[in-house]
Amino acid sequence: MSSVKAAPSRSFTGRTMAGFSAVGRMDGVLLVAVAALAVIGTMLVWSSTRTWAPGATGLVKKHILNLVIGAVLAGATTMVNYRALRSYAPLVYVVSLVGLFLVITPLGSTVNGAHSWIMLGGGFAFQPSEFAKFGLVMMLAMLLAKPAADTDRPRGMDVWIALVIAAFTMGLVMFQPDFGTTMVLGVITAGAIVIAGIRKRWIGGLTLSVLGAAAAVWFLNVLEPYQIARFTAFLNPASDPRGVGYNSTQSLIAIGSGELFGKGLFHGGQTTGRFVPEQHTDFIFTVAGEEFGFLGSVTVVALLGVILMRGVRIAQGCDDRFGTLVAGGIVCWLAFQSFINIGMTVGIMPITGLPLPFVSYGGTATFANMIAVGLLQAIHIRQHQF
Repeated sequence: MSSVKAAPSRSFTGRTMAGFSAVGRMDGVLLVAVAALAVIGTMLVWSSTRTWAPGATGLVKKHILNLVIGAVLAGATTMVNYRALRSYAPLVYVVSLVGLFLVITPLGSTVNGAHSWIMLGGGFAFQPSEFAKFGLVMMLAMLLAKPAADTDRPRGMDVWIALVIAAFTMGLVMFQPDFGTTMVLGVITAGAIVIAGIRKRWIGGLTLSVLGAAAAVWFLNVLEPYQIARFTAFLNPASDPRGVGYNSTQSLIAIGSGELFGKGLFHGGQTTGRFVPEQHTDFIFTVAGEEFGFLGSVTVVALLGVILMRGVRIAQGCDDRFGTLVAGGIVCWLAFQSFINIGMTVGIMPITGLPLPFVSYGGTATFANMIAVGLLQAIHIRQHQF
């Protein structure tokens, strides 16, 4: 009896059509919100760097290149079956740890007080702690997705393993020291555990443990002097407006001077004069406040809110715990980082070195954020497929 083989052309056509079908099922609102923030961010990066960047548009071209690479990574991630990633979560986590270990070798470099970078040459650098967020989200989702036999809650042993893994990752990042990213990792862990449905007594115990750890970090002088100075400036920025309170003071001046409609793109005096340090990265929201005004700032916040709400909807609509935990972890990551970044520019949070997702200039952070969006899209496309 002869066997019949499928024609290669039909197989290729089938895969192509499946790809187009997947694109058609993408969350269009999420896609548009991310693209709008990327465009706004490019304009703000251009405005904040045009007076000093090499070749006037050097950093803007590099930023656009990073966005293009990030979009390719997001597209590739969207095409991946996220359920298959569950088996690879330990590998992703181990690779992220390798990156964190490489930072503390001679390959690591210090930028703005944090030994968090690996210089690649040609003006490019890699920050492993950004991908540590992604690795931790995947690993926690894998561990907490399997419920105990007699309940839909995760097993106690899996929760303990998740906490140990998270503590190990946060310890390596804190060693750099990068307090801002450590806080993001902590929120990702807390969010994943709560979403997994642990008992209230676990939540109470973990809350007390976190408060105790925070007190120990403060009183045992684990923080670097510049980090302590940032907290001091947060509590009372007027005490030293030309010293530790300089960034906070100038940030508030820049945002307040924009009033309702802003001074217009390229017309911000604080931005042009570079009165606020790192305006194209950590303090890019001050550029939006000065040049686009209150309405422009609200637009940025609203677009971030749309991304977060779509992420929450994807998490709620997912038909398996792993996808729900991955989407929920990503939402916690982006929400807390956005809150910290915007909060520090308006004086309600201490200053930390965290960029504004999808808006700030950056390479590794842009790639990590775009991969996160691609993963949300992958979950959305396949959340009702068995």
